[in-house]
Amino acid sequence: MILPRSLPWHRPLRSLLPLAALPFLGGCNMVVLNPAGDVARQQADVLMISVGLMLLIIVPVMALTVWFAWKYRASNEKATYKPNWDHSTALELVIWSGPLLIVIALGALTWISTHLLDPYRPIGRISAEKPETPRDAPLEIQVVSLDWKWLFIYPEQGIATVNRLVVPVDRQVRFRLSSSSVMNTFYVPAMAGMIYTMPGMETKLHAVLNRPGTFEGMSAHYSGAGFSYMNFKTTSTDAAGFDKFVAGVKAMPNRLDTQRYLELEKPSEKVPPMGFAGVEPGLFNRIVQMCVKPGTPCMTESMGHGGHGSAVNSRLPQEGERTKGALEKAPSDYGVSPHSSGDAPQGSKAAPGAAEPGSDANRNMTRIAPFAMPGRPAPAQG
Repeated sequence: MILPRSLPWHRPLRSLLPLAALPFLGGCNMVVLNPAGDVARQQADVLMISVGLMLLIIVPVMALTVWFAWKYRASNEKATYKPNWDHSTALELVIWSGPLLIVIALGALTWISTHLLDPYRPIGRISAEKPETPRDAPLEIQVVSLDWKWLFIYPEQGIATVNRLVVPVDRQVRFRLSSSSVMNTFYVPAMAGMIYTMPGMETKLHAVLNRPGTFEGMSAHYSGAGFSYMNFKTTSTDAAGFDKFVAGVKAMPNRLDTQRYLELEKPSEKVPPMGFAGVEPGLFNRIVQMCVKPGTPCMTESMGHGGHGSAVNSRLPQEGERTKGALEKAPSDYGVSPHSSGDAPQGSKAAPGAAEPGSDANRNMTRIAPFAMPGRPAPAQG
C-alpha cells in the first residue's frame, strides 16, 4: 500500500502500519516461554519474574520522565521554580531503596534457581503436580556431538541413533554428554536449557518432557562449516511408543562398533536420521577418554604416568561406574606426585640449599629433566 506523500497525515499513518501485523503474531509459538518440559518451564518462570522485577523500575522511570518533561515545560508558568534546590533526603531514599530491594530480590531468585535447576542435579519432580519418586529410575542417554551431527546412545536398551532423539513422557532423562572434536552446545528449548559438550570431558543434564510431541533440537554453538545443519528432532511419546521405537531400532541391521564409529566421526553434513541395533560396550567411556582409535592411550592412562614412571590413576572407569569429584576425595585418594623443589638439579649431587641456605644458587631450582611420556621409561635422576 503506497500512500501519497502530499497528504498531511501520511507520516503518522505509516508509523502505525507495523502495528497491523500484531494480530498475525498471535499464532506464533514461542517455545522458550511455552515449553513442554518442567525444567524449561521453571527456567521460563525465572525469566518472566526477573523481567517483571526490572520493569518495576523501568516503567516508573519512563513514566516520570514524560511527566516531568510535561509538568516543567517552559510554557507552564504554574510549575514550581527552585533554582537553588540541590538535595532531598526523602527523595534519595525513594530513588535508591527501590533498586536496592530489586537487586536483593533478583540475587535471591538467581541463587535459589541456580542451585535448584543445576543441570548436574537430578530433578526433584516430574511436573508441578507429580513429584519424583525413588522407583522412577531415570532413562540414561549418552550424547556425543560429532562434525556435524548428533549421536545418541541408549545403554540400557543397547541401541544408538544419529540425529534422532526419542524419550518417554513424564520420565526423567539423565544425559551424559561429550564431544568428539570441538566444543559444542546441546539444546532442546522445549525440554531444558543449553549444556556444553567438550572433547575429553563429560557434562550432565537432567530433564523431562511432560507432553507428547515433536520438538526441535539443535547445536547452539558455532562449530564449523556444517553447523547450520546440525539439528535433530526430539520426540516424546508414551511408554508403549518408546518400546515400539526401541524395537524398531533393534530390528535394523547396523551395529555401532569401533570401526563404524570412526567412520561416523568423520565430518559430514545433512546426515539423515539412522539407527544402530547394537552398541559396543564401553564405547562412550572411550569417546570421553579420547581413545576410540586402536592403539591410542586413554587420557587416564596418559595422565597416570608421573615424572618417575608411576602409573597413578591408570585404571579406566568401567561402564556405569561413578567417579568421585575433587571435593569428594579424601587426601589419601590423590596419591603422591614427585616434587622437584627439594631435589637437586640434574647432574648435581645435592641441592645447594641443603648446606648453604643463603646461597644464590637456590634461586634456580627449576627441574630441567624432561617429563616421562607414555610408553617411555622415566629419565634417570642425578
